[in-house]
Amino acid sequence: MNDRPNSSEAVLEELMAGNARYVDGSMQSSNPPAARDALASGQAPMAAMIRCADSRVAPEIVFDQPLGSLFVCGVAGNIPTPEIIASLEYAIAVLDTTLIVVMGHSSCGAVSAALEHRGDSNALPGGLPALVDQIIDPCTADADPSVPGVLDAAIACNARQGIGAIMEGSDLIAAAVEAGGVRIVAGVQDLASGHFHLLSDD
Repeated sequence: MNDRPNSSEAVLEELMAGNARYVDGSMQSSNPPAARDALASGQAPMAAMIRCADSRVAPEIVFDQPLGSLFVCGVAGNIPTPEIIASLEYAIAVLDTTLIVVMGHSSCGAVSAALEHRGDSNALPGGLPALVDQIIDPCTADADPSVPGVLDAAIACNARQGIGAIMEGSDLIAAAVEAGGVRIVAGVQDLASGHFHLLSDD
């Protein structure tokens, strides 16, 4: 845990290299029993992540990383809720993590629901409307579900929007980003290929 990359750029390079290993089946990471004592003594994750709660999305596997390397927060639709943002603040302020990744994925059920119910989210059960509304505005409110690729575009939009939501929701993280010590990126994992596509910072 002490040999983590020392910059956000190096961390991102390691994550993308790990994803390439995952895609081609040459994974290197393992979690042997002998590593448990070190894990029990503390953590020093190189990256913090917001992942969707979808059971098919597992950052440690997708980026070929052992336990202790990633600080992972999960919520349907990879939405930066106040609780998720507070967790990321812990990773930045206490654990000295330098990179935050907003991790979307193909065939996302939360984004699909935002497309289907963009005009009537209250038709969804329980607390889902409050969650899905955060995707509808601004990613699906004016979308046309009949247009080819609209779901993929909405998934990418939702991941990108996560960056702004984190910055707006946390003065602590915003200050760290503006000072150059922390970087936030967004991307989408294709479930079929395993490939994680890094979206532009625009």
